[in-house]
Amino acid sequence: MTSMPQTDSATSDSATSSSPRTPRPWLVVLTACAAQFLVVLDVSVVNVALPSMRTDLGLSAFGLQWVLSAYSIAFAGFMLLGGRAADLYGRKAIFLLGLGLFTAASVVGGIAPEGQYLIGARAVQGLGAALLSPATLTLVTGAVAAGAARTRAIGTWTAVGAAGGAAGGFVGGLLVDLLSWRWVLLINVPIGVLVLTAALLWLREGPTGTGSRHLDLPGAVLVTGGLATLAYGIVQTEEAGWTDPATLLTLLGGLVLLAVFVAVEARTAAPLMPLKIFRNRAVSAANVSILLCGSSSFGMWYFMTVYAQNVLGYTPIQAGLALVPSSLSVILGSKLAPRLMPALGARNVAVTGALIGAAGFAWQSTLTVDGTFLGTILGPGVVMMMGLGLATTPLATLATSHAGPGDAGLVSGLVNTSRTMGGALGLSVLSTVAAAASLPPFETGTAFALIGTPDSSYLVPGYAMAFRVSAGILVAASVLMLAWLPKEAKRAG
Repeated sequence: MTSMPQTDSATSDSATSSSPRTPRPWLVVLTACAAQFLVVLDVSVVNVALPSMRTDLGLSAFGLQWVLSAYSIAFAGFMLLGGRAADLYGRKAIFLLGLGLFTAASVVGGIAPEGQYLIGARAVQGLGAALLSPATLTLVTGAVAAGAARTRAIGTWTAVGAAGGAAGGFVGGLLVDLLSWRWVLLINVPIGVLVLTAALLWLREGPTGTGSRHLDLPGAVLVTGGLATLAYGIVQTEEAGWTDPATLLTLLGGLVLLAVFVAVEARTAAPLMPLKIFRNRAVSAANVSILLCGSSSFGMWYFMTVYAQNVLGYTPIQAGLALVPSSLSVILGSKLAPRLMPALGARNVAVTGALIGAAGFAWQSTLTVDGTFLGTILGPGVVMMMGLGLATTPLATLATSHAGPGDAGLVSGLVNTSRTMGGALGLSVLSTVAAAASLPPFETGTAFALIGTPDSSYLVPGYAMAFRVSAGILVAASVLMLAWLPKEAKRAG
């Protein structure tokens, strides 16, 4: 594989070798990765706390859904805006703003007296994460020179982010069992303060976009509204179904707003998202592939956690511990990928990883009511997450390493948007599939309505079907990567 081209940050670093951030690039990487771990952790850490939240706050099944969905909608809806803001106003400034919002919202959520306060706090957490997450990837790519070192740094970022999602079950279970569900949010506060301190000490403001720092306000409103509306419509399907008129209108509204956004961007002198970035085959193909992989991986953590508790009878901490090997395997896959890419190529590594992941999901779909730890959690979990770890690192590298000058934050935001929207879409689709296959014909409800119920025999067929669908998605993603991802990509712009 050819060495990766310079991004705007790397180019600036070579031009200003006296920059104070270059002597200690791995401190920057460490700080950025710690923040990324935090925001991804919060996607999954609440899963094991849902039964306790339901009991303590009297949440309905719909309310439980929104504890998860409020975060995902805000995270996905504001991601592109956060990425472009980092380009225009500075990565460090947006990093600090996002982390500050995230930490403050964690306090409110942790002491919430009622469900509505918790859901509102989760939405603000998602907004903070949307500002923070694109800045983390841009800081990583800007701190390390292009080439093998940057690929390793991106692999570390990918591994840490994946580990955040993977560790959510363990961390959440530990906190719920030893303290209470409130600590799945309050734990963010001391960590957030530490990362803020490290950011103030170690991060230096990188170069912002050249020319005007004017934010394309119409574009920002349209893309944020479109993504948030689309995400809202997706999560609504869990309650109302895909054919409900309200759901269809919401989904259509989101698509219309995004279509208007594209039309506006094509005519704007300084667009929020220059459409030229999609002319680059690597950027387009990698983001679609990331969306498909994300749709499987986000659902995996949710279904594995509730399967362990609702069906196998694990306590929250036991469920978390059971998923630790999967957490380690996704880290191993993410760190192994950069070693394989020079010899095999990024495309081949990504395709291989997706196929390995699909095999793991197919194995997982054989779960039963009386499943064993080795056969229904450990074995398939390790295979699933090893494959996804192998696939994600080359995809993120391809997507971010071919951005033109001034677009690093935008492309980083696009990568995170693809993954988050994929996760929201995947969780909603797979929850619908699971609910349809789990519930007896004479009952109505959602997958969330079954949390904490003793009817484990109803759950297993639905979970098995969700894992089979996930396997199919990953097979389709591997075919798409093989056909669309270039063997060698050239820099856009």
